[in-house]
Amino acid sequence: MQIEKDKTEQSGHPVADAPSKKVFIKTWGCQMNVYDSTRMQDALEGDGYTPTQDLDDADLVLLNTCHIREKAAEKVYSNLGRIRKLKQQRAGTDRPMTIGVTGCVAQAEGEEIIRRERAVDLVVGPQTYHRLPEIVAKAITSGPQIDTEYAVEDKFEHMPLASAKQVKSRGVTAFLTVQEGCDKFCTFCVVPYTRGAEISRPHAQIITEAKSLVDAGVREITLLGQNVNAWHGIDPKGSEMRLGELLYDLAEIDGINRLRYVTSHPKDMDDGLIEAHRDLDCLMPYLHLPVQAGSDKILKSMNRSHTADEYVSIIDRVREVRPDIAISGDMIVGFPGETDEDFEATMEIVRRTNYAQCYSFKYSMRPGTPGAEMEDQVEESVKDERLARLKALLTEQQQAFNASCVGKTIDVLLEKRGREANQLIGRSPWLQGVVVPSHLGTIGDTVRVVVTKANTNSLMAQAAG
Repeated sequence: MQIEKDKTEQSGHPVADAPSKKVFIKTWGCQMNVYDSTRMQDALEGDGYTPTQDLDDADLVLLNTCHIREKAAEKVYSNLGRIRKLKQQRAGTDRPMTIGVTGCVAQAEGEEIIRRERAVDLVVGPQTYHRLPEIVAKAITSGPQIDTEYAVEDKFEHMPLASAKQVKSRGVTAFLTVQEGCDKFCTFCVVPYTRGAEISRPHAQIITEAKSLVDAGVREITLLGQNVNAWHGIDPKGSEMRLGELLYDLAEIDGINRLRYVTSHPKDMDDGLIEAHRDLDCLMPYLHLPVQAGSDKILKSMNRSHTADEYVSIIDRVREVRPDIAISGDMIVGFPGETDEDFEATMEIVRRTNYAQCYSFKYSMRPGTPGAEMEDQVEESVKDERLARLKALLTEQQQAFNASCVGKTIDVLLEKRGREANQLIGRSPWLQGVVVPSHLGTIGDTVRVVVTKANTNSLMAQAAG
């Protein structure tokens, strides 16, 4: 399986004595899509498919799509055009190719995908991945299948847990989805329409999957959700709980060295979660908390349900209990109606927050969202100029944060081999890649190092002491 993402790439490997059917999965978008792809792979392996990184050798090709970025659907159709040629070459052979589109573009486009690209055999939305083996089988025997209905049953209950062998092939870090969907309805975003309403995964399911990951060698777990800190559930004693309490329970699992969570909404950043940052050493000092803009007028137009001052107040409270925390965020420039003064307010909130890392984007219209119908759309040339200015400031802040790490003694979880034979690469508590000498440990170890150099996106380190 191939998983392609802006900042994340992960591949499965064939298992011993695997059957001949092979699946290639290409993934765009967020960490949740990466998680979904691994779960789809797990479900398909139970049906006789083994993952491959070679598109030409695949019996089944799945494009797991994202609808957030600009021209997302067009990118999917472009890929389908190339894959169609491979399918045509295999027609009439003993290994015909089956093509599927999954994810948020599948949910949004539905039947239109098959109408525009006849080579597609199945279209499956994010809520029905647990039925994927059945849908694939029907597509092969009965023709094109479309399943974009929101499932009544709990898809997580029906998705198989990854085997120890599958987990080990993916490394010592893992994603674990605990929440899906969104009820916030930001006016720029399609997620409520493609992922549905906010749903929290049951506490027992989360604990069970976390334990299985740890038993298979995972040492760092990142909890995922469109609004992960909106998670709520019932503990074994019947008491209501929120994400903070869930983190306390996960921290008690023997073998978990590190916990993270993403993506959060300021509205759901409650006291219990802030206290977890204070109390739990295994909860890494890194918080991804998007604000999107610094102008209260634009925030209201975006339906963000918070002001700039309220956002900064949350950051201040977190920093008070965890002074070493690194703050990450998202910013959108050029939202409809954004004036020069509004953009300057965004620059100001960036200065006030002082991000360790922040992703920035130009606003692009998403059909069906309120933002697409708004007047006062900002010209592309203005968006380009504002984005360039914002990126320059964010890069300056990121480089300053990385430079501040030089000389610090930190713990690094070793994740993979480096480019050089004598190097290993791990992650700092603040999520930077860290290159260390290979003699310091093996993959899966947490080693104590001192940072010797800061690069643009990574750190160099040597043994401490």
